Amino acid sequence: MLFGKEHVERYRATDGAEGHEWQGTTALILTTTGRKSGEPRDAPLIYQRHGDDYLVVASNGGADAPPTWYLNLQADPEVEVQVLGDRFRARARTATAEEKPGLWPIMTAAWPPYDEYQTKTEREIPVVVLERVSS
Repeated sequence: MLFGKEHVERYRATDGAEGHEWQGTTALILTTTGRKSGEPRDAPLIYQRHGDDYLVVASNGGADAPPTWYLNLQADPEVEVQVLGDRFRARARTATAEEKPGLWPIMTAAWPPYDEYQTKTEREIPVVVLERVSS
């Protein structure tokens, strides 16, 4: 995660005017449902667009364990996404083995440390595709 709770609060309060641009890249807010608590959980994440979809990476800084938000969306892929002032429902899925080679370079162009994070862990760091759900 980026700045955690404070980042989310500023992003939400300003419709992303504060928090969308972050250290030379862009961030969105992903809201998952806690797999144990059932409570909404917000995570500010680096993203890139891919067609109509949004991509995020479950890197956890290269830790051997995936980030909590990724475990949550595996349990319940129905999520909410906020990009600037646009809040929408989405379905999250892990990019397939066939898709990932084309998506990984998009994300490493946005945040080059992802390549370094992958060298720190045996875990295959997933790219997550967020597909907008029409209401």
